[in-house]
Amino acid sequence: MKTIGLIGGMSWESSAEYYRIINQEANRRLGGVHSAQCLMYSFDFEGIKQLQHDGDWERLADMMKEAAFRLERGGADVIVLCTNTMHRLTDAISSNVGIPLLHIADPTAERIKASGFERVGLLGTAFTMEQDFYKGRLQQRHGLDVLVPDEDDRRIVHEIIYKELVLGQVRPESRRAYRAIIARLIERGAQCIILGCTEIMLLVKDEDSAVPLFDTTTIHAVAAVDWALKAA
Repeated sequence: MKTIGLIGGMSWESSAEYYRIINQEANRRLGGVHSAQCLMYSFDFEGIKQLQHDGDWERLADMMKEAAFRLERGGADVIVLCTNTMHRLTDAISSNVGIPLLHIADPTAERIKASGFERVGLLGTAFTMEQDFYKGRLQQRHGLDVLVPDEDDRRIVHEIIYKELVLGQVRPESRRAYRAIIARLIERGAQCIILGCTEIMLLVKDEDSAVPLFDTTTIHAVAAVDWALKAA
């Protein structure tokens, strides 16, 4: 098995899920007491959050590039960025290392297309829902029609992520809010919903939606095991 290099800590709550899923999937496939061969560089999210909301993406790019370089130097064979939002910086990260970066949107889109869906609802941080780095990839590279919530709903989704989920807080009233937002996306024609923030899977489950959910955390983690075993 090749070594998976994880850039985590954004937040550590979802990074812990990546670690769990990757190791469980490796064991499921390899049996015995096998687990995954991986390295993790984990950030202090407080600084990351502040830079995101300050719009200092140049500084964030430098930090992500340094993390990827350290993982490569430590022996990683592939980079897995354990966050949707920071995929805004994938070009900068890839330019600083000689190993591939496994983009979170690609295995998610492939899974959606294999299920026969074309029109998707996207939930995530405001950065992911409003900027083009994520929606554009789904649309241009994969041919998906992407719907996002309206402005008020985007604010609610974003605030619950940053004020609750990154702290591991799962509140019934927030689940109800997400259910209502998902229902409104379905009313607009969404055939499925992308949980496009790696913490949303802590809150939203299959029973919260009348259409299929695509959890990017699980899909990305499983894709990392796919890559590590096929490349070995």
